[in-house]
Amino acid sequence: MRDSLKDSKPTFDMSQLIEAAKAQKDGRGEHPVDKWNPSFCGEMDIVIKADGSWWHDGGRITRKPLAKLFASILRKDEDGVTYLVTPAEKIAIKVERAHFTAYDLRVDTGDRGARFFFTTNMDDVIQLSAARPLIVRTDPETFEPTPLLRVRGRLDALITRPVFYELIDYAVERMTPDGPQLGLETGGEFFPLGPPGVHED
Repeated sequence: MRDSLKDSKPTFDMSQLIEAAKAQKDGRGEHPVDKWNPSFCGEMDIVIKADGSWWHDGGRITRKPLAKLFASILRKDEDGVTYLVTPAEKIAIKVERAHFTAYDLRVDTGDRGARFFFTTNMDDVIQLSAARPLIVRTDPETFEPTPLLRVRGRLDALITRPVFYELIDYAVERMTPDGPQLGLETGGEFFPLGPPGVHED
């Protein structure tokens, strides 16, 4: 299969990208994408939709192992653009909302408090922590929440609506200078689920 890049870029061979992605791993079996500094090769017609599905040339990528392979070489740089990265290529793709979705929640409770574990659509299990925080962006007009969980680097998972409603069941209220605020407490950290006072409206 061959794919053309935009702006009259040279023809790109996807098979080479797949082989490069398979070959380059560190000692833990992960791709050290943050250590690679390849030249920019252009854009590819790959889109991560708002529901977390992957699309190429207008068709959905239905083979999950292929989507997971591409997800393993994702990197979002300081310019705000998301790329597929190998040691030799850096290819821009489009992301509608977030790089992943978090569709499942497991809560472990114990003497040291609750611990929250999320499973993404790429089968990663992420524990909520200071290193992997939850940030909820709230629309100032509709108050619609967009809950994002950091997965790695600058890559985020959109927490699905059912999981977000589950989180509310575990929320505690904390007083702030701007009023009471709901959030999750874990590991000595507090993660707000929305602006102060929004839950009282």
